[in-house]
Order: sequence, then structure tokens, then C-alpha cells
Amino acid sequence: MFLSSHDLDEVQRACDRVGIIREGRLAAVEDVGDMRARAYRDVTARFDTSIDPSELAGLPAVSALDVDGDTVHFRVHGDLDLVVKALGRHTVRDLEITQPTLEELFLTYYEDAG
Repeated sequence: MFLSSHDLDEVQRACDRVGIIREGRLAAVEDVGDMRARAYRDVTARFDTSIDPSELAGLPAVSALDVDGDTVHFRVHGDLDLVVKALGRHTVRDLEITQPTLEELFLTYYEDAG
């Protein structure tokens, strides 16, 4: 089946593979699951006290680090193992890890194009 749509929520629900067209050319054809597995994750962690953000900022997979008191928000590209170990050195009160939607992944193809 072939589905052409700008409604990426619909595409995500209905399709296993997706083709991304940029500037009239096919930029990628990928399995949606593979694309999501390689994608960044947004992380929000709340601790019992404030932590030194340099512990996370020094990790190669971490970017866009923002600290608000006892809560940190950041993006992880790739493996979570070192991040989880760094978080585990503290008392974690809450942890949320979210993957991007297909629309957010689609937009990264345009960001990367400059």
C-alpha cells in the first residue's frame, strides 16, 4: 500500500516504512521503528536536591541541558546507559523519557539540510 499524507500522525499509525521527500528528491526510505530507535530522546529528571549539571553536560550523548532547581531537562542521542548511570548516583524522584513523534523526526531532515 502507498499512502501520501502530510498528516504524520496518520502515517505513524498506518505505515511500517516511510519515505521522506526534501526539495523534490527522495531523502530517505526507512522503517519507522528503525528511525525511532536511532532518534534522540527527551529526558526530564527530578531529584530530591539540586545536582551539578556538569555531571550530565560532560556526557557525549547529552545536549540541550536545562536546569531548573531540582529538575533537569535534556536530549539524549544514542545509548542511554551512561546517562542512566549518572542519574542513578542521585535520588531520582521522577523520570520521564519520551521519543520524538514522526513529525519531529521528519523536521530533523530539514534542520540537517541547513
